[in-house]
Parts: sequence; C-alpha cells; structure tokens
Amino acid sequence: MLELTVYGIVLGSIISLGAIGLSMVYGIMRFANFAHGDLMTAGAYVALFMITGPLAWIGIPDTTFGPFSFGWRIVIAFPISMLVVAGVAIFLDRILYKALRSRGSGRVIMAMSALGASFIIRMGVLIIWGSDYVFYRPGLLRPALQLPAGIKIRPDQILILIIVVVLVVILHLFLQRTRMGKAMRATADNMELARISGIDIERVIMWTWGIGGGLAAAAGILYGIDVQLHPGMGWNFLLPLFAASILGSIGNIYGAMVGGLVIGIAQQLSTAVLLPTYKPAVAFLIMIVILLIRPQGIFGGRRR
Repeated sequence: MLELTVYGIVLGSIISLGAIGLSMVYGIMRFANFAHGDLMTAGAYVALFMITGPLAWIGIPDTTFGPFSFGWRIVIAFPISMLVVAGVAIFLDRILYKALRSRGSGRVIMAMSALGASFIIRMGVLIIWGSDYVFYRPGLLRPALQLPAGIKIRPDQILILIIVVVLVVILHLFLQRTRMGKAMRATADNMELARISGIDIERVIMWTWGIGGGLAAAAGILYGIDVQLHPGMGWNFLLPLFAASILGSIGNIYGAMVGGLVIGIAQQLSTAVLLPTYKPAVAFLIMIVILLIRPQGIFGGRRR
C-alpha cells in the first residue's frame, strides 16, 4: 500500500499540472474546456517529434543522464513543446472562443466548441503518428531504486515530482508577485470590476490560455516519460482532470493541485482490489460523491 501511495503521488502530480490549467481557464472564462486533455496529448507528441526529428537531424546527442532514461533531446524538447502548445491554446482562443465570446455564446456552446477542438487535435495526432503506443526511449528500462519499507521507485519518477514542484512554485510566484499574475487573480474574482479598473481582459485571457496550454504540455510529456504515449492519453485523463478540479473547488488552482494528488493516490490504491482499467471509474465516483456532499469543493470555491 505504501508503494502504491508513492506511485499515486507521482500520478497525482501529473494530474495536478493538467487540473491547474483547467481550473485557470474555468476561473476566468467560466466554461469547461473539454480540449484540455488533448492539449496534454499534443504536448507529448510535439516533444516526440522534436526528439525523433529536428533534434536528431542536427546531431543533438541522446545519451542518457546517469540513472535516468532520457538525454539532452528531451531536455531541449520539454520547454519547446510547452511553448508550442501554449501557442496552440492561444490560437484556438483567437480563432474560436473569442468569436463565440463576442457573440455572447453561453457556456454550453463554448463547452461544445471545446469538445470539437479536442476531436480535431486527437485526429491530427492519429493522422500524423498513428494509433500505436510509443515510447520516448523504446527498449530502455532503468532499474528502480530501493527505498525504506520495501518501496521501489524509478529515478524518472523522482525527477517528475521535482519538475512538478518547480513548475508549481514558478506559477505561484508569477501569480503572487507579477503585475499580470495579480491581474489574472483580479479577473478571476470579478471580470467586470477588473475591466472597469483598467485591466486588459483580452490580454489576461491570452496569458491564461498560454499558461494552461504550457502546463498541459508539461503534464503530457511527464506522463510519456513515466508510462508511454498514445493518441487517447489526453482523453483518458479528462475525467481525472475534472474530478481533481471539482474536488479542489473548480477555479482554485491550489485546490486543483491538492485534488490531483488525492485523485492520483485514490486511483493507484484502487488497483490493490480492482483491475487498473477501473481507475477512471474511481475518479468518476469521487467526483460524484463530492458533487453530492460538497459541490463547492474542499476549498469552498475560493479561486485564489
């Protein structure tokens, strides 16, 4: 059970990154972005393209770092993928969501448009890379580290936790210390009041999409490092992402982080008595229970 809990923390940290971006979008735009999971897929596959394409063509070595299962290529591809997917998210907002907002479209229309965008992203991945499961470094398996109490964990998983912590700390400092971060928090609290105060709402929305897309890309890459890549990975993550956001009070990024950890641990612990294929059902069950018992979430709906 301790080992499953550790694996749950690793999975939960990946879910947290995705759920934070989902909560940020909801906190400001007030609609469910069903394309968020597929932005994770896009990030993972953009990194795969960089590793097997341009970075390989220009001769970047892919020798591994010590006990880790990756080398310089993925280190370089990681920030590039985050920037590319951030740009994709902003592009979708400019050509799709902004037009719908200007027409006064409701939340249902916005959510359905996001669902359509998710299908487009997923089909694009299927057309380019096919439906097979792929790995960043096929055939390479690093031995796990032996921790106290018989817990085994791979070095890659330790690094995943460190990267998630670093990204969350950077986001926290951005929201608390920068002018744009404060503008985003003000807009999440009251968009009309923020607009009257002179805040450029469209610029805030652009930053929100960019940050949310970048974090989704990071989550997709980290999941690819931990497990593997397939075109449906982001869609499979969508339910845990929403469950984590609702559990932590949707719109609250810190709640989303806690909710992601809870969902990840619950999913992994469930494999002690259930088949792993039932893990999405565990996330769904937790989401339903929270909606019935405490619909405002564990953080009571506070967004900051």
